[in-house]
Amino acid sequence: MVDLKGQYEKIKETVNTSIQEVLDTNTYINGPQVHAFQKNLEEYLDVKHVIPCANGTDALQIAMMGLGLEPGDEVITADFTFAATVEVIALLQLTPVLVDVEMGNMNISIEGIKKAITPKTKAIVPVHLFGRAANMEAIMAIAKEHNLYVIEDNAQAIGANCKFSDGTKKKAGTIGHVGSTSFFPSKNLGCYGDGGAIFTNDDALAHTIRGIVNHGMYVRYHHDVVGVNSRLDSIQAAVLNAKLPLLDQYNAARQHAARKYSAAFEGHANIVAPNICDVCDCHVFHQYTLRILDADRDGLMQHLLDKGIPCAIYYPIPLHLQKAYLDVRYMEEFFPITNRLVKEVISLPMHTELDDEQIKFITDSVLEFLNQ
Repeated sequence: MVDLKGQYEKIKETVNTSIQEVLDTNTYINGPQVHAFQKNLEEYLDVKHVIPCANGTDALQIAMMGLGLEPGDEVITADFTFAATVEVIALLQLTPVLVDVEMGNMNISIEGIKKAITPKTKAIVPVHLFGRAANMEAIMAIAKEHNLYVIEDNAQAIGANCKFSDGTKKKAGTIGHVGSTSFFPSKNLGCYGDGGAIFTNDDALAHTIRGIVNHGMYVRYHHDVVGVNSRLDSIQAAVLNAKLPLLDQYNAARQHAARKYSAAFEGHANIVAPNICDVCDCHVFHQYTLRILDADRDGLMQHLLDKGIPCAIYYPIPLHLQKAYLDVRYMEEFFPITNRLVKEVISLPMHTELDDEQIKFITDSVLEFLNQ
């Protein structure tokens, strides 16, 4: 699904030099590479505070810890996403409230959010799924009306822009009260291990979070808040520093590949391809996900795998049907879109190294199966 080796070959010298600097200085934790990356990412995102941490799941959990949410508080999030989003809510003994998504963009339903709000609701967690920015303007308006926190799960959409009705743009992950991201190797900005970060423009919240990621310490052996051990190591920061200046280029390559894919599938009765916006960068295609209508989606997957073409189903089971998150509150009629998507979606290879020949082979193979 990704070609990390091909990407590495193009930046090999820079990456190797950066890693060697860490080895030469022996500053493996909180070294200068980490501080440099923090500053560089703040400038790229135009956000006041970036707090690096060990992985994207930690980032989401620490963001919630920083807001002081308490057991029993309700947190609204999407049913159609990876389990990490709801996992951290449950780990903190908060109450997850799953709502359906919208068919067009597969992001959290605005109407679903409105219907799910109760007196116990304290936060909304929109997920910028597959690289497409959620409707943050509407979400922030709801949050303001009901005095709710917004915690952006930006693990799949770093570099995406959210466009507002007044024409302004802001980077996904920087619009809510706090945002989180993952630097897992396959992400649009990925390191060579685990890594994550938290974003906020709130000075007090940033201060709290900086303590939480480091055992609750601001001064060594003085533990002021309950914390965790979640730090981005210097070698991973060195890799990310090498890649960050290329992030827009990487995202543009993904968008170019997506346009090639969609052009090949245009007009096909059994395929719904993702929309590609030509006037903004609201989708950076962490995944290129099709919906397969009135055809054998699972058969198509096997056909592609038989041809040596990687593909995947993100996600095959809704969160409301996962054993760990079953809840009598959830009725199947609450999730018509999610329940349909899990039967229709299939994701094709998407990365910075896709070339026209590869795309043609993949699209020809999809069409070969669907046209037979």
